[in-house]
Amino acid sequence: MSNDNKLIFYDTETTGIQRDFSQILQCGSVLTDGNLNALGEQNISCAPLPWVIPAPRAMLTNKKIDLFNSNVSHYQMMKDLQMQWKQWSAKNPAIFVSYNGHAFDEELVRRQFFWNLLEPYTTNTNGNGRLDLMLMIHNIAAFFSDEIPMPLFEGGPGISYKLEHLALEHGIDAGDAHDAIADCNLMIEMCKIINEKLPELFQSFIDISTKPGVKNLLYSDDFLALGEIHRRHTFRYPVVMCGGDASRPNEIVFYDLSYDPDDILDLDFTEINKLVKAKGRDGPLKKYKINKTIPICSHKLLTNPDAFDMEFSELQRRADIVRSNKDFQSKVSQAMEDRMMDFPESEFIEGTIYSGGFPSNRDKDLMQEFHITDDPAHLIKISRNFSDDRLRLFAERIICYQYPSEVPEDVSARYQDLIDERSDTDGLWGSVDKSLAEIDKLLDEMDGDEEQTILKATRQKIRSMKRV
Repeated sequence: MSNDNKLIFYDTETTGIQRDFSQILQCGSVLTDGNLNALGEQNISCAPLPWVIPAPRAMLTNKKIDLFNSNVSHYQMMKDLQMQWKQWSAKNPAIFVSYNGHAFDEELVRRQFFWNLLEPYTTNTNGNGRLDLMLMIHNIAAFFSDEIPMPLFEGGPGISYKLEHLALEHGIDAGDAHDAIADCNLMIEMCKIINEKLPELFQSFIDISTKPGVKNLLYSDDFLALGEIHRRHTFRYPVVMCGGDASRPNEIVFYDLSYDPDDILDLDFTEINKLVKAKGRDGPLKKYKINKTIPICSHKLLTNPDAFDMEFSELQRRADIVRSNKDFQSKVSQAMEDRMMDFPESEFIEGTIYSGGFPSNRDKDLMQEFHITDDPAHLIKISRNFSDDRLRLFAERIICYQYPSEVPEDVSARYQDLIDERSDTDGLWGSVDKSLAEIDKLLDEMDGDEEQTILKATRQKIRSMKRV
């Protein structure tokens, strides 16, 4: 592994699992060199925002009830997080490593940078790369379980790929699982095991953590080994890239080489269009995004020559046929472009990071200015000058939280309306009344001292959100 690669392992503990409305309470980050030696660490946390309802089960998992009384604001925590990440990746780009981060942690981090007027895309701009270790484990489970055994789920036959179960399987102390820093260290130890036993595979995943790196693999002559875990079972696919969407360049299509090209390549456009639009796991065409970790490697890295139901030589022959058929690739790409992509815009500003457009250059300048003053009057002036209403409202929330007694009436009224809506009504953000009822039920079911303490503290916190 190249010593030039700096890796930033990170993990979050949150108030819930709703990506648009849950809040990060703790973020742990560990910087390592290319040999996975720790070089730095950041462990930061904050209080819940006044309009965020902590989910009882989330609090039972992360146990962060002490943060209910934290004097650190969410805004300050997210500023500190971005500052540290930018400092660590300033001289040389870094690879950000998470576990299920593409689906959860990174989505929360992006949104919460956005809510706090910070650049959302820190992890994949300025040459930085992203690696979801969980998806790498998918590939390992499918093709390398002799070298890296997978834990069984409740005795089998299904497997588990939970990080703490992997840690136990491989003799890593998982005692503090679900603490952000502890989970970062579990990831590092797991990567050390992979790097020791399968160094070329580990380097391959490091290489495909950036778009240029994944393109190098996709456009190589080798057919690729795609491995997935679905419902606790592994699936193996020999694939080759066969098209993409020119209007959405992150979207690509793999051809599953277990299907004879003679049966597929000469289909007319209508039939290929149906295959592209088909959902589910079966079928010769599989859609992926190159801006996220794809659990693929070159078949040349496989240690088991019987990984597929066919000789590698036959699969390579088929790959060459698919790759050389430009007409088929053109039809696949056209079908991808013809798809109707439906991205409904959220009616709540928290969920508009991808649908509401990018800030103008003027708004970007105002965002920078916002972070370097602590004068409430100046902050209010900046907020009123944003041309993007989302940024104005986010700015108002920050100002009202930081300086509650120094805001104009109209701003204060909007802030109070937000708190009233979230605490008095049921919505995607949760429900105060339903959460309290759930806590009462859990208190009856769980008699452990720790669970009782966590649930009672969470109940007290949620009760404080109710208006008398």
